Amino acid sequence: MQYSEGTIGRVFTLRLEEGERVPDCIEHFAKEHDIKTAMCTMIGGIDNGNIVVGPKDGKEPIIDPILYPINGAHEVAALGTLFPNEEGKPILHMHAALGRDGKTRTGCIRPGLDVWLVGEVIIMEILNTDMLRKKEPKSGLALLSKK
Repeated sequence: MQYSEGTIGRVFTLRLEEGERVPDCIEHFAKEHDIKTAMCTMIGGIDNGNIVVGPKDGKEPIIDPILYPINGAHEVAALGTLFPNEEGKPILHMHAALGRDGKTRTGCIRPGLDVWLVGEVIIMEILNTDMLRKKEPKSGLALLSKK
């Protein structure tokens, strides 16, 4: 286990508007407001895009993701973390439950989704932490690691 202790800094409330792309708009906001690390939550609506719903083969060393297309308006509840990559760019890792017509899809939003109508996001900045996302050779993923 790796860990880092931090403190809560600024708290931002965002209203994402129809057509804005997640995670891009949240990462852009973080860069503009010099948010290095944070916890993020989102509720609202999501439309077109893809989510990652698992690896094609969990036994393979390099992760080959299964992409699931999202079409049509879905309700969303999501939770994620924002940490810089090795170049210092803020990267959002967020998982979401997307519901429509009594069915739910759950996955990672990394490939990108469009906001439908509204997305309410809370960004809670974490100060004085020394974690970042480093590319791990074994999986090929940028995982949370100590600096």
